[in-house]
Amino acid sequence: MIRDQRSSRGGSRDQRTNRRIRAREVRVVGADGSQLGVMPLEAALERARSEGLDLVEISPMASPPVCKLMDYGKFKYEEKKKASESKRAQLKVELKEVKLRPKTEEHDYEFKVRNMRRFIEDGNKAKVVIQFRGREITHREQGTAILEDVAKDLKDVAVIEQAPRMEGRLMFMILAPTPKVAQRARELARQAALSAKRTSNTEKSEPASAPEASVQDAPSPAP
Repeated sequence: MIRDQRSSRGGSRDQRTNRRIRAREVRVVGADGSQLGVMPLEAALERARSEGLDLVEISPMASPPVCKLMDYGKFKYEEKKKASESKRAQLKVELKEVKLRPKTEEHDYEFKVRNMRRFIEDGNKAKVVIQFRGREITHREQGTAILEDVAKDLKDVAVIEQAPRMEGRLMFMILAPTPKVAQRARELARQAALSAKRTSNTEKSEPASAPEASVQDAPSPAP
């Protein structure tokens, strides 16, 4: 039987269990989901003790409250495990900064656009920066034109999340994946997480191979 616990996060608490349940009578659900009916709290607690389980209040607002027999420690462990797996399956979005110049050469421009395309297809965002030096700042239209070209060349995979703007000698815009590309990236991340989980489970279930006998340990033949 586990000891009643309170969550320390944000002042919230776990479900009421065992002696923390306040109702005089409760509707009891068995560990297998069977309906055991309405009974006094003491009788429900005795039923839980006899099965080596906890009495957990799962519907406190019902009349009478609904309680279930379960191993509460195992239940909380499984909840935590599921939350961890769900977090691993979530896509972590990164923001990558790509710098260009007003007079960036064509091959350098194409190389960086290809890299941005791959990065965005993975579900990430790109911050495209035009860096002005010296008197280049007087020709901001060149920077605007380059950013427009980038947006046009990536329009099949990206949308403009933040329109071009100036900060000092830098002009930049932010591109994000289109909804379709973002959804595909999330699905690939989910599949990768499931695959990693299956691989981990397989490795845990495989028995360790028996050590091979050493040749030196074998008995010497009789003379």
